[in-house]
Amino acid sequence: MKVVAFNGSPRKNGNTSILIREVFAELNSEGIETEEIQVGGHPIRGCTACYGCFETKDKRCVIKNDTLNTCIEKMLDADGIIIASPTYFADITSETKALIDRAGMVSRANTDMLQRKVGAAVVAVRRAGAIHAFDSINHFFLIGQMIIPGSSYWNIALGREPGQVEADEEGIKTMRDLGKNMAWLLKKL
Repeated sequence: MKVVAFNGSPRKNGNTSILIREVFAELNSEGIETEEIQVGGHPIRGCTACYGCFETKDKRCVIKNDTLNTCIEKMLDADGIIIASPTYFADITSETKALIDRAGMVSRANTDMLQRKVGAAVVAVRRAGAIHAFDSINHFFLIGQMIIPGSSYWNIALGREPGQVEADEEGIKTMRDLGKNMAWLLKKL
């Protein structure tokens, strides 16, 4: 089994990555392979609604000059998908949104190709807006007919400067519980 996480933060080793690693630690302890893909900070354009993916139905976006198709391949190969983002103006980063929009459109064009995969949102936040960001990611999972595991709280943790999320004991516990629940669910499926 494998879980791939897409880090939408432009800070490669920032708070969002720290939270992903907390979830990964639990998954790895259950023998589940993990991989983090850095999406934030890399150019990835939004969906143009050209519907080319509905014509080709090849599980690829027709826009080929960025990393999106590589991300889709990683999603298809994984049993579980984590999409993680810091909170920017009460929502996800633009790179995370582009990933969701385009991967979501390609999935719809290919008979909901991500259905029944396990999906989890992870959000880093300084103060407010995390629930909206959390919902934005979960909407992608739900419309794609994916299965979302719960945790002991919403999958958010507080911190602005890199490393500050480690001081949020409840946030770290939430990530660990998410990892345990995600591992349990993956093994049941």
